[in-house]
Amino acid sequence: MSAALSANQRHVVRAAGRVGVLMGGDSAEREISLRSGAAVTAALREGGIDAVALDWNGRLDADFLAHDVDRYFIALHGRGGEDGQVQAVLDLLGRPYTGSGVLGCALAMDKSRAKLAWLGAGLPTPDFELADEHADAEALIRRLGAPLFVKPAREGSSIGVSKVDNGEALRAAIALARRHDDTVIVERGISGSEYTLSIVDGVALPVIKLETPREFYDYQAKYHADDTRYLCPCGLSSSDEQAAAELGLRAFEVLGGRGWGRVDFMRDAAGRNWLIELNTVPGMTDHSLVPMAAQQAGMSFVDLVLAILGASMREVHGR
Repeated sequence: MSAALSANQRHVVRAAGRVGVLMGGDSAEREISLRSGAAVTAALREGGIDAVALDWNGRLDADFLAHDVDRYFIALHGRGGEDGQVQAVLDLLGRPYTGSGVLGCALAMDKSRAKLAWLGAGLPTPDFELADEHADAEALIRRLGAPLFVKPAREGSSIGVSKVDNGEALRAAIALARRHDDTVIVERGISGSEYTLSIVDGVALPVIKLETPREFYDYQAKYHADDTRYLCPCGLSSSDEQAAAELGLRAFEVLGGRGWGRVDFMRDAAGRNWLIELNTVPGMTDHSLVPMAAQQAGMSFVDLVLAILGASMREVHGR
């Protein structure tokens, strides 16, 4: 155990026992999850935790039950790991884990339900409609305006997402999104800047502003491009950043978020913030946003993973 750890971190190390880092899975985000999980495992070990990397196969089988671990650090992204499924399994087994419980994960993963919950709580999120293969593209544009974002309701990392401004492109975008999910969201595009707020153990970390020369912050911009810019400090005034943080924390609370997560939002030319989505298991790769925000707040990557793990020791998930 490193002598540089704080008293609270030393307590986390002593109390953690053996930690299984769940990663991989079979979702479209498997590659990113493996990278996140490898980074988390290495950091936990550096912090003095007995951590073991576990590639989740999506099944409650003998191999999984044979794992001799005391708690789990969930580094799974996408379906099966971020939508409440693995959380339900661990609840049934009585095993503690990091992050949100079944309800919070399920709500956040389904963008349409998340937006309905936010609207019900009076929080700002762009207008949207659901679309299938029979949708009238021109009518959607008349009702929602242009540009529009078309998204699979239950995917992450911008997989299957398109930005469109005409009927022909909208029809093609709906078809593309439907390859990933039968439920497709058509959302009014907000003209402005994109920001993200990371939350760890109830604390809002510094807001990050995202800039990309691409059409929008897509999968390539998130994980591969070298010309994506991450601005932290984000350039907002202290009062505007505080307002954004308060909105993000409220959005997290409304969806039942716990432990840690990341809220993405747009800020329009009038200075209004619009909630886009909540990630309950954000990426933890070298391109990921939560570690960047943590670093700005003076937290190393080891500090960050120990804080997330420590939060799991105070959370009581439903069973």
